[in-house]
Amino acid sequence: MQEATLSILKTFEQLKNVPDDQLKWLVANSQVSELQDGEHLVTQGQRLTGPHFILDGRFTLYIIQNGGRRELATFSKGDISGYLPFSRGVIATANSQAIGKVKLLSYPTERIREMIKDHFELTQALVHVMSNRVREFTALQQQNEKMMALGKLSAGLTHELNNPASAIVRDSVSLIEHLKMEPRSFKKVIAIQMDAAQVDAVNDELFRLLAVKDRPRLTLKEKTKREEELTDWLDEHDIENSYDVAETFVDFGFTTENLETFCSHIPANYCSPVFNWISNLLVTERMVEDIQESSRRIADLVCSVKNFTHMDRGTDKQYADIHVGIRNTLTMLGYKVRKANITVIEEFDETLPQVKALIGELNQVWTNLIDNAFDAMEPNNKGTLTIKTAKDREFVQVSIIDDGPGIPNDIKSRIFDPFFTTKEMGKGTGLGLEVVQRIVHQHNGSIKVNSRPGHTEFIVCFPIDG
Repeated sequence: MQEATLSILKTFEQLKNVPDDQLKWLVANSQVSELQDGEHLVTQGQRLTGPHFILDGRFTLYIIQNGGRRELATFSKGDISGYLPFSRGVIATANSQAIGKVKLLSYPTERIREMIKDHFELTQALVHVMSNRVREFTALQQQNEKMMALGKLSAGLTHELNNPASAIVRDSVSLIEHLKMEPRSFKKVIAIQMDAAQVDAVNDELFRLLAVKDRPRLTLKEKTKREEELTDWLDEHDIENSYDVAETFVDFGFTTENLETFCSHIPANYCSPVFNWISNLLVTERMVEDIQESSRRIADLVCSVKNFTHMDRGTDKQYADIHVGIRNTLTMLGYKVRKANITVIEEFDETLPQVKALIGELNQVWTNLIDNAFDAMEPNNKGTLTIKTAKDREFVQVSIIDDGPGIPNDIKSRIFDPFFTTKEMGKGTGLGLEVVQRIVHQHNGSIKVNSRPGHTEFIVCFPIDG
């Protein structure tokens, strides 16, 4: 029996450099056991045992996340699992369940010091297994979190791009229809008899009014009152389409005094066609402005995405203004601000120097923390997000504060654990805050959280010079 087990161990890739006498010692001091289909080797929260050497069969590693099962990995013949020498993890963070019949060789965990003391090559091989597992697990975390960040980014872009794109389509269709009406008014305009001085005076007044960029924003009540005043004036002067003309004139800040000025340069019997011609011109102007604004919005979003992902830079740390990344993140998640009725307060220290960092990865930090804050406040259908930046000696400090319900005390110590999440299935991987912590530590920084009902604050601190 021991000879058969020894011959199987010699096929393990991880044990190929371990001397035979150490493998014989391992077999002599371990126990062979079998798991039946569906049986668990270990369950989440239990103390880890082993190491376990899989002699035959396979089992799956999974977690239960908000009532749903999430598969993480599969181990099969030739793999090594369980507790490994020098591992800091002693509690299982996942469940190991047999798929069919599984045959194991298990070394007693309580005798691990004996292995470390007397069997160097065997210990070295198992430590190598652990380091590979950490590296693979970290890569899995990074990939999963990047996919989650991409999902958030895609959702934000879908919402953000849809509005200006729809506006361009809508305004372009309206503009075409509006231009089709121009020939009807052309006949009336061409019949107008005005000298060059009168035409110049009308043009000068019109361009003077159009040059005003800071037009006062009117409330609905103020706008309605202004439209009524202009409609009454236009009706008194027998102007056709008085209501439509008044509505357009109010949008461009016209008053009855401006109309009087126009009329002083126009023969009385031509006021109606001139005002309708001006109104048509302004409607065209407004549509073109709307198309320009929507196009600019799309261009700004594309620029924000480029800056957010830092797609045109290398992978080395570079100097950059962290406020740009934070503002780009808010742009990407702008639809959530509107959806959850969030008020965003920026208390930025604009005197902060540029920081040396992996900007793309820092943007992942801002995305996760801000998105979590939005999710926390969403059930209330309102909330306030406050983002503060400040210099603390040679460090930069960023605080992200929400007025949501807070983090319960019983889970506060677990929020940075891998795969821990309170979000429902499909909305969170449980990797967000763990990845945030890893990225911050990668920048030689720290992250801490203060939370009570109505106030949750994540404080990120890292060196300015990298």
